[in-house]
Amino acid sequence: MKNSLLALSAVFALFMTSCSNDDDTSEENLTGSGEISIKFDNGYNGNDLVLGTANAANANDEVITVNRLSYIVSNVSFINKDGEEYVYAKDDSYFIINQETEEDQIALADIPAGEYTTVKFGVGVDQEKYLQGAEGQGDFLTLAEENNMMWSWQAGYKFLNFEGTFTSETITEATEFKIHMGSHGSSLDNYKEVTLTLPENVVVGDGIDSNIHLKIDASKILVGGTNSIELTEKQVIMVDAEKSPQIAVNTSEIFVVDHIHNGNGH
Repeated sequence: MKNSLLALSAVFALFMTSCSNDDDTSEENLTGSGEISIKFDNGYNGNDLVLGTANAANANDEVITVNRLSYIVSNVSFINKDGEEYVYAKDDSYFIINQETEEDQIALADIPAGEYTTVKFGVGVDQEKYLQGAEGQGDFLTLAEENNMMWSWQAGYKFLNFEGTFTSETITEATEFKIHMGSHGSSLDNYKEVTLTLPENVVVGDGIDSNIHLKIDASKILVGGTNSIELTEKQVIMVDAEKSPQIAVNTSEIFVVDHIHNGNGH
């Protein structure tokens, strides 16, 4: 019996040592780099966003059918557990999420090894980039034009392209709406920064690639935590000094972290 107990103790000690060694070689000692991808899972008030399908009435008693949802994501950075910020290369940090073409994920390569607690990104194109002129936009200018995310170069980028039809208590025939939000040249800056604390650290390094899965609630573009926009009052919002900034704030509030996949998960 005594020998059996000694054997069990030895096995237990070996198991604990093995676990300890596994911990020592995990996140603390990661080297190299990895890829972090971010999935933008577009929804509407808790449901999947299905283009061309009527959604339940919102708080303004407007029934919305979304036919187009596209937005620009830019200037991605990550903050690690020590509070250090890694800023992704600016020239490679402009993306378009497009529900029509199912472009809903961005991949960020060569992120330094470590554990990251926070992700930050912009909605739209910042003034620093825009003021570089058309020649300073690189391939992103063409991408924006192909995805209907430009008015014209002088007018600037559409940060958000949100279109469809709606009905309400007073407008019973399906009526088109168009919300094209962006900075108005350099005269009105609607660029917003989003900061999201992650529910668990995202880990990269030693060939480990990870994924951040965001849930997006498109209903908040109109009825957000900050502003309420009634389509019944105005169906087309573009260059609007009052409502366009309100839409910009609402749009910055549509993003929530749903979950993290560490180690090549999606």
